[in-house]
Amino acid sequence: MKISLFYEFALPRPWAPDDEREVLQDALDEVEAADRAGFSTVWLTEHHFLEEYCHSTAPEIFLAAASQRTKNIRLGFGIMHLLPAVNHPARVAERVATIDLLSNGRVEFGTGEGSSVGELGGFDVDPADKRAQWEESLEVAIRCMIEEPFTGFKGEQIRMPPRNVIPKPLQKPHPPVWVACTRPASVQMAAQKAIGALSFAYTGPGPLKERVNGYYQEFEEKGVPITPQINPNILAIGGGLSMMVAKTEEQALQRLGQGGGFFSFGIMHYYLTGMHTPGRTGVWKRYLEEVEKDPTLAYGPGRGAIGTPDTVREFLRGYEESGVDEIILLLNPRSHEGTMESIELMGKEVLPEFIERDEKAVAVKAKRLAPVIEKVEARREKSSAPLFDETYAFGGLPAGRDKFTASEIPEAMAEINEGRVQAARRAKEEQNKK
Repeated sequence: MKISLFYEFALPRPWAPDDEREVLQDALDEVEAADRAGFSTVWLTEHHFLEEYCHSTAPEIFLAAASQRTKNIRLGFGIMHLLPAVNHPARVAERVATIDLLSNGRVEFGTGEGSSVGELGGFDVDPADKRAQWEESLEVAIRCMIEEPFTGFKGEQIRMPPRNVIPKPLQKPHPPVWVACTRPASVQMAAQKAIGALSFAYTGPGPLKERVNGYYQEFEEKGVPITPQINPNILAIGGGLSMMVAKTEEQALQRLGQGGGFFSFGIMHYYLTGMHTPGRTGVWKRYLEEVEKDPTLAYGPGRGAIGTPDTVREFLRGYEESGVDEIILLLNPRSHEGTMESIELMGKEVLPEFIERDEKAVAVKAKRLAPVIEKVEARREKSSAPLFDETYAFGGLPAGRDKFTASEIPEAMAEINEGRVQAARRAKEEQNKK
């Protein structure tokens, strides 16, 4: 089992002028330390408008910075929103490829469709369309990474003409693809599509084992690859997976403070039960009010990887026995200094044995899955991507203007804009006819 870290950049109010800069710089220091310690991947989520709970709104920027301060740790999007209104698939391909090049091929491409009212409403996305948008966006983004040129796409949600999207990723044909899974049904969906499952596990190692077994059974029996490179893996992340390691139990709890349950509370607030007034509602304040009523909420749904190296080692062994491929530990609001020591202790006293066992487990798994992958690949459907029309071309100037002087540029631009207006008018007329 691989062991990784997860960042959301929670930032409780009240905010000092330097707090946002500090949380990012502290995280870069922590990721650099995690690289030295031997953590497998640093995963960053992408959320928008979820103040206090998550300030990770541009994970590609942070991961690019982290790529220049690390050598081995993989850089994971956990996840990138594949909704055209949030991230156009061509831009997704460009950003993923650029970070893959900067990092010498260390990107993990986690994807998702989003589910919070605050985010979907903020980008004017109809919840009924988000699954279809994710499916089309993923296809277009992956094709943009591998086709030269991308031959075009006409779907229900996305339309894009032929273009050569650059740069291309270092990992060929593309980085490993994952999808966020919050329910057993979505874990099954990931297996059926032969991509990795970023599984939220709130129920402990026992039920997780059932989910892991279900994923691999579904992959073997019904997996049909939707990407050129399959990724049969399942990882676990959840509110009960906070991390804080120290020399004593008391010190670990003190350094974690009251932040251990904020991840789960934030999900409840923004996704389920809360009412939020932008720029006004105090999410952390409400959380502390709940902790005052029930102090156990400060640790999250479960105790997590909190305590001495011995305590944390035993905790992680329980998850390892579930058969999950990777576990992601949360870094909730906590002491930065304590986190740095926690990462160091993990590297010295906890991770080595897991890394050694994982290397052996990966080899055993590859051998076990070889005939399964052969069966899954045999079910791969023929690509529906169109062939490139070699007569296709686009021009940089209005038709009929082979040469023009500097003084004619405004006139040329006016023609371009008029053409756009006419095209929009024609499109509207055609839509009205339907």
